[in-house]
Amino acid sequence: MNAGNPIRIGNASGFYGDRFSAFQEMVTGGPLDVVTGDYLAELTMLILGRDRMKDPSLGYARTFLKQLETGLGEALDRGVKVVSNAGGLNPSGLAAAIQALADKLGLHPKIAYVEGDDLLGRTDELGFGKPLTANAYLGAWGIAEALQSGADVVVTGRVTDASVIVGPAAAHHGWKRDQYDELAGAVVAGHVIECGCQATGGNFAFFTELPDLRRPGFPIAEIHADGSSVITKHDGTGGAVTVDTVKAQLLYEITGARYAGPDVTARLDAIELAADGIDRVRITGTLGEPPPPQYKVSLNSLGGFRNEVDFVLTGLDLEAKSELVQRQLELGLRLKPAELKWSLTWTERPNAETEEQASVLLRCTVKDPDPKVVGRAFSSTAVELALASYPGFHVTAPPEDGSPYGVFTAGFVDVDEVEHVVVLPDGSRRVIEPATRTLELEPVADTELPVPLPMLVAAGRPARSLTREVPLGRIAGARSGDKGGDANVGVWVRSETAWRWLANTLTIGLFKDLLPETRPLRVTRYVLPNLWAVNFVVEGLLGEGVAAQARFDPQAKAVGEWLRSRYVDVPEMLL
Repeated sequence: MNAGNPIRIGNASGFYGDRFSAFQEMVTGGPLDVVTGDYLAELTMLILGRDRMKDPSLGYARTFLKQLETGLGEALDRGVKVVSNAGGLNPSGLAAAIQALADKLGLHPKIAYVEGDDLLGRTDELGFGKPLTANAYLGAWGIAEALQSGADVVVTGRVTDASVIVGPAAAHHGWKRDQYDELAGAVVAGHVIECGCQATGGNFAFFTELPDLRRPGFPIAEIHADGSSVITKHDGTGGAVTVDTVKAQLLYEITGARYAGPDVTARLDAIELAADGIDRVRITGTLGEPPPPQYKVSLNSLGGFRNEVDFVLTGLDLEAKSELVQRQLELGLRLKPAELKWSLTWTERPNAETEEQASVLLRCTVKDPDPKVVGRAFSSTAVELALASYPGFHVTAPPEDGSPYGVFTAGFVDVDEVEHVVVLPDGSRRVIEPATRTLELEPVADTELPVPLPMLVAAGRPARSLTREVPLGRIAGARSGDKGGDANVGVWVRSETAWRWLANTLTIGLFKDLLPETRPLRVTRYVLPNLWAVNFVVEGLLGEGVAAQARFDPQAKAVGEWLRSRYVDVPEMLL
């Protein structure tokens, strides 16, 4: 890698379970300096924690190890560095497994790993109780140190998703720790590509406009010495990289204008996007500030056990059928669960031509610390109603034993309380000092809204005659996601005129009217004029988080599409 040139970093995994062949496709598909992989979502940490309970030698993403069986030799031959957070709860164990694999294949990679994020042995001391996993979100400097020391492969535990991109960029360009603008630019580039194909057309609101989405390519960030970047993909791969696909990913799982990390806080309100050719989008202007004085900590606990059953109600008197089976089940439960919830999904059509179209689903979900309460005691009670309840009684599948569920919470710990360590290929250990300059995270002052559109009135005609009631998605894109029990919904438009309408129209009040589930919850709106976007954070929409599976869409992936489907009065001039 030549420090005078941009570094070309490709991502081959956005989650644990992403396309298996992506690693080899990225390494062999075109020029690349580094291939990265993000495997650690909040739910993944719980899964790895349960793996470690069964076998202390596990706790890492085993898929990554299998990907290296066919891809490591190619990467070494081409001089492509490999950086991944697949180490999960056991980065040293993964490093040892990679070494054993390399020996088996006759390869000689220099392997390093980053650790220190695992705080499980100190949870009482730090006031975190007794979780199953407790991991601080570390930054990029351990990765940078490993690469500067000659490592070919670097695996980490819980670092921030963008750190696997920031580390190689910092090492390549020789950035110092106070070069906040450059680091922030790399964080933004990392945020765009960390979720794989979401930057190349996957989960994209305007997907029907894209050419070939059958098999989108994975994204690449070309990061320059000044922190600016170009987002692209290998030639000949599916999907597309456009200003809108990049903008959609920028709005994913954020809050406001400040995007905090352990090395730098990036100012999202300074970003500028511009097309830079086919499948190329340039990101410039990102500003950086010192990071907060605390690390965020991912805490996963076993919350208890859950079970559910879906009753199918068909034809007439659906509400009466629902009321009957609810009373019968609750009366018949000898062991009362700590939590019992009913939800009714109305999908039936009047005078339906198929039985499925004439039916609705009534779901009963139960949770309890005791598996017996939500296991056979619950399942038997539901099944025993088969010949004694509403006409047409049946369920989508017989309920089985209860399954364990997890609860995610976020903690915070002073940076001085965490020892960030990199173990280099020669076995030596180096402690990465925490940030010496920090800045408390504060919300950005209220942004001045754009000038509203002129009053939509004409002589002798009411304003409404110049608007049309259509789905919001006719003019706006959206992307939504989860952060623990909260959800974010980023909404953007594609012209300055539409922005003047959106910023002044889509208020918190209208948002709650359009999404009634959010009415009792706290909703915060953040305005990002440079992206023609507003972002809503809905606190508590997801309950105890995705691992608890308490909601129909537990990761809020489709909340944005729900919002786009809702009807609003839109000026005719925008349509």
